[in-house]
Amino acid sequence: MAGSSESSGRPPLFATEKPARVVAHAYRLFASTIFAGLLLIWVYRATHLPPRSSGARWWGWLGLSAAELWFGFYWVLTLSVRWSPVYRRAFPDRLTRRYKEEELPGVDIFVCTADPTLEPPMLVISTVLSVMAYDYPPEKLNIYLSDDAGSVTTLYALYEASEFAKHWIPFCKKYEVEPRSPAAYFVRADSPPDPCDPKEWCALKEMHKDLIDRVNSVVNSGKIPKTPECKVRGFTQWNEDTSYTDHPSIVQILIDGNKRKAADINGNALPTLVYMAREKRLQEHHHFKAGSLNALIRVSSVISNSPIIMNVDCDMYSNNSGSIRDALCFFLDEEQGQDIAFVQYPQNFENVAHDDIYGNPINTVNEKGVRYGCPLEDVITGLQIQCRGWKSVYYNPARKGFLGMAPTSLGQILVQHKRWTEGFLQISLSKYSPFLLGHKKIKLGLQMGYSVCGFWALNSFPTLYYVTIPSLFFLNGISLFPEMTSPWFVPFAYIVVAAYFCSLVESLQCGDTAVEWSNAQRMWLFRRISSYLLAAIDTLRRMLGISETGFALTAKVTDSETLDRYKKGMMEFGSFSLMFVIIATVALLNLACMVFGVARVLLHEGATGLGALFLQAVLCVLVVAINFPVYEGLFLRKDSGRLPASVSLVSFCIVLPLCILPTNMQT
Repeated sequence: MAGSSESSGRPPLFATEKPARVVAHAYRLFASTIFAGLLLIWVYRATHLPPRSSGARWWGWLGLSAAELWFGFYWVLTLSVRWSPVYRRAFPDRLTRRYKEEELPGVDIFVCTADPTLEPPMLVISTVLSVMAYDYPPEKLNIYLSDDAGSVTTLYALYEASEFAKHWIPFCKKYEVEPRSPAAYFVRADSPPDPCDPKEWCALKEMHKDLIDRVNSVVNSGKIPKTPECKVRGFTQWNEDTSYTDHPSIVQILIDGNKRKAADINGNALPTLVYMAREKRLQEHHHFKAGSLNALIRVSSVISNSPIIMNVDCDMYSNNSGSIRDALCFFLDEEQGQDIAFVQYPQNFENVAHDDIYGNPINTVNEKGVRYGCPLEDVITGLQIQCRGWKSVYYNPARKGFLGMAPTSLGQILVQHKRWTEGFLQISLSKYSPFLLGHKKIKLGLQMGYSVCGFWALNSFPTLYYVTIPSLFFLNGISLFPEMTSPWFVPFAYIVVAAYFCSLVESLQCGDTAVEWSNAQRMWLFRRISSYLLAAIDTLRRMLGISETGFALTAKVTDSETLDRYKKGMMEFGSFSLMFVIIATVALLNLACMVFGVARVLLHEGATGLGALFLQAVLCVLVVAINFPVYEGLFLRKDSGRLPASVSLVSFCIVLPLCILPTNMQT
């Protein structure tokens, strides 16, 4: 364990723990064997290249060689972030003893929302209320809500939240409530907990129910009651010409923490609460969330100008009232705090079902630690910080800092990953690329670590090739891999078995189940052949000036039928999507290749004829097994979450000629 302030004689505010060296050495040895296997595969491809006269087999061989070269390159990149974990522990009790309340720094908390339909106002204000109730001096807290839609209903909801906060915050601090999102708290507690006064608890729960009813009534009707409209002048700035994409700037201070009258029901100070809608015009590019954050920085610099900024997603409420004090342990440590500029909490979800079909639990990431403290989620922020000589911290406390809502449909997840992947690729192909921006500023290993995310999209092409071409060649009896009796079979088999076994062990050690691990492998394939593929294509189109940058929000609401199917482990499709077409096409293609390919071998060559095609047969069967929920959505289900007939038709029209045309490939 490495302390941070021991040399000064004062106990450190945080500690860094590293795993035993034997663990790291064991993984390096394992990684070396994988790399040796990759080298042998590359040698096999180079020394067994079929003659060019073999036609399709020669082209198929070259394609697989290129794909395997890319997989090897990407594996080397992942080595820079895998199994060099560091675990950090904060000591907020030491912070409390060392600093008086008035000595603690001010904190500006930014919450961003962009669409009141996809991100309902009640969800947003639940997050706002959770951060307003932090265990931190209220006069030091300043909460800013950026409403990029410029929605009057969101302002109304925030106004109602400011009134409810006068009762909620003292209740939280009196009874040390956790979590401090009222929605999450009252859902979990059916009756008053032991410390709470039953009458007070019931009265506050009823007050919260009234808050929900009033806000939802305004959301449904679109009309603001006259009483708050008279009190808050911000409501007068909306007119019939105001829209989500075209509106003036609006800044409204709902609670001014500097004024005496800004107090709760017990007379104690309240945090400052500010609503902001930046100006948006149709003819001007507004840079999406980045533009919102820039506007928030400008507004907050005038109102509060705190030295610490916390950025919170509108659907990720605070689950730990001590998160600010935990983060400050890293910033205020006498020995190392001056080098730390960024603390990131992992992403966790509260609505994840057991054996989640979408692989939403990311315990394995939250529990590989990340080398150099490089935050995987916020690539550009961490990269910019480290290139300027500062450090970033990835902190995963025992009590999760934030909890959000995981997507419960396949479409939501694929859209979300497309957005992330597209952004990462744009960074990697710009002057902010880790290898360009980080040249001579950060270590090569750290550049490689940041590039893992940046090159997600490029994995799509070799992956799509690997799950289609070998299967088509298997259908036509053309071998692309060594026979089972060949010594060259060993490196292929070893890499597949060893890599997946290691992945399974990691997942089980971090708290996932075997089913969750297998579901995560399915989603890994789905993302690569759909989200990543379209992200790469769209990035290329934008570079060529064919299309403009877009930003697709992920819906934060789910209907009851979809939620029921999710809890039952049924994959949600529902509507037509190009990504669904790609997934269904790959699934149908491999099913056809498996059925007709095995039939061809057994009818014409017997079971012994499978030797040269064994690896292709195994690959085809694995892809079919992974795609079982797709076949279920295509052929078995009748509910509204099944794959639509239009997807089935398009996929069938693509697969049919692919299965017929390759009959002329044999030479």
